[in-house]
Amino acid sequence: MRLTTKGRYAVTAMLDLALHADRGPISLADISKRQGISLSYLEQLFSRLRQSGLVSSVRGPGGGYRLARGGADIFVAQIVDAVNESVDATSCGGNSDCAGGEQCLTHYLWCDLSEQIHNFLSGISLTDLVERSEVQEVARRQDMREAAPEQKVAVIGGLQ
Repeated sequence: MRLTTKGRYAVTAMLDLALHADRGPISLADISKRQGISLSYLEQLFSRLRQSGLVSSVRGPGGGYRLARGGADIFVAQIVDAVNESVDATSCGGNSDCAGGEQCLTHYLWCDLSEQIHNFLSGISLTDLVERSEVQEVARRQDMREAAPEQKVAVIGGLQ
């Protein structure tokens, strides 16, 4: 079973956006720093997320991205689908050719599992994830790590 890096990064970036929604538009550079995802990769993902109507962009100074609708209305499966990913538990990629070019004995079992996973992810919204204490703790740690260099500059600047 696989969910590729593309799907994982898209969900991570969207969750970061949801966690920081109260700050206004969020730049991809900020998400890149917090999550350790390359800026060029985020640009590709957000192009697809925007085309799917999950995010909107704000141009100009202070611009960036914001959720196109409330986090309660954006589900993990929608994010994965938006970046053209699928959660596929089959070894043939759903092509029915895993046993010498033919369908294997357990093909439908793995197809059913893939559908169950997609249904599971369809029931988890960004708000569900944001409200988890574990997610909030990780976000606080990331925000503190990001703010640490600025705090050092402020302290040094205050001594001058």
